[in-house]
Amino acid sequence: MLIGELAERAGTSPRTLRYYEEHGLIHPSRDANGYRQYDDGELRVVHEIRTLLADGFGVDDIKPFVACLRAGNSAGHVCPDSAMVLRRRLAEVDGYLARLTEVQQRLRDQLKEIKCQMTP
Repeated sequence: MLIGELAERAGTSPRTLRYYEEHGLIHPSRDANGYRQYDDGELRVVHEIRTLLADGFGVDDIKPFVACLRAGNSAGHVCPDSAMVLRRRLAEVDGYLARLTEVQQRLRDQLKEIKCQMTP
């Protein structure tokens, strides 16, 4: 399929697909006139990329997941390199949640303080 068809089927734009290609995430073949050609496997890879980006992963973090899919695995997260990235990302998310919980408590405390001052 051509880049426009892949973009439509994946719910993205040709520009985004060229960006993925620039970063080595997708690998089109080229036909005689230089047009990019994609097989159905690339659609699966693009879906994986989009999901991981939506979950906050960076482009470099995504590479092990793509490699895992290209190695014939059923999912991009089942390989050791992907698991390492998942562990690191989970630790980051846990840290964010801890900081957000602290902010949440501080805001609650400040609101309690305001209520106490407003009560005669």
